[in-house]
Amino acid sequence: MSASEPDEPVRDSAELDVAWTRTVPFAALRSSIVRWGLGPLMDLYTSREVHGTRNLETLDGPVVFVANHCSHMDTPAILRALPGRWRRRTAVAAATDYFYARRRKAILVSILFGTVPIRRGGGGLGAATHLGRLIRSRRSLLVFAEGTRSHDGKVARLRSGAAVLASEHEIPIVPIFVSGTSDAMPRGSRWMAHKHGARGSRRHAIEIRFGAPIGAREDEPCADMMERVRLFLAESGAATEPRRVPPAVAPERAHRRPV
Repeated sequence: MSASEPDEPVRDSAELDVAWTRTVPFAALRSSIVRWGLGPLMDLYTSREVHGTRNLETLDGPVVFVANHCSHMDTPAILRALPGRWRRRTAVAAATDYFYARRRKAILVSILFGTVPIRRGGGGLGAATHLGRLIRSRRSLLVFAEGTRSHDGKVARLRSGAAVLASEHEIPIVPIFVSGTSDAMPRGSRWMAHKHGARGSRRHAIEIRFGAPIGAREDEPCADMMERVRLFLAESGAATEPRRVPPAVAPERAHRRPV
């Protein structure tokens, strides 16, 4: 899929939101589609391992899920890995310029994945008023904090919008590591693919790993909170971009007085 020219003038992301797709009947329908429709289809091309769901057992929601992004397959894979009570109450942040350029496409992805529109590079998720309403209705949000899919498999710099939203609403971040989806459905592909030339299983191995909740510390900068997300991804096996720490400013040397 590729971005299309919008049918109408650019509007605020809240105006593009298809909120009725997050009502209880559609949430139940979406959960069934992901589990019983997309799930068996993904199993034809992948074998999966899911770790860390116990980290969700003590949480009462909502949370901000923050995952690395390799493929369009990441969203259904993560939603399927979530326990049912979380899946039904989790929305997915989706770029307005890609998924909301056409109304029919916006409705389709909203029904299938419960998406909410986010304008890229617009001052952080915390500035989006419709996300505040989402959190206050006790729904969680899945965010791909890199802003786009990886080109080379490495995790790019994580943007701080998820931490802004979590801090503002005093909810934790739950980091998610995803691997293997870029092989099963590479960037630019319209559908999943088997392994080529494989003598054994032709399915790609994928992994979804949920980390321990990350709560905002008192007076902690949002960049520091996202650094803890990056460290989880790195410890899980992701190639990440180390945080760039500005060099310390050397104190001015005291002027010597002439003797």
